[in-house]
Amino acid sequence: MKNEISWEAEEYIVQSHNTVWYIGLFIITVALSILAIFLGWWTFLILVILSAITILISALRPPRKIKYTLNQDGLLEGNNLHRYDEFRAFGILKENSNFSAVLLPKKRFSLSVKVYFPGGSGEAIVDALGAHLPMEEVKLDFLDKIVNFLRI
Repeated sequence: MKNEISWEAEEYIVQSHNTVWYIGLFIITVALSILAIFLGWWTFLILVILSAITILISALRPPRKIKYTLNQDGLLEGNNLHRYDEFRAFGILKENSNFSAVLLPKKRFSLSVKVYFPGGSGEAIVDALGAHLPMEEVKLDFLDKIVNFLRI
């Protein structure tokens, strides 16, 4: 790759949360808390409350803009370099109108890297990744589907 490809994108897709979503989160939290108190499951009660707080904080926190660069060495995500040799393949996902490149790790329990990009630069990004990694079909896994359904 002779030149670098750079772009900026948000770290995740912002999901809309209306009043019903917040009321639902509150009702589920209260119901699970009452169940935990009734059964004497104090550790579960703490887990429910901490989970609800974490979900609320992540729902209210705006995504950061991250600068991405594809170069000869790998994908530079902010100041973090993901080397091509850490991955076995990549794939492209389309979620609604948003595109992302998913880098699939070689190691079994390593996490994949998901990078959003604007649709106009997709061809150059796919070509740059394809020069170093084979392309595979990727699909949303079960956890991603749950997160999208719950809009978190």
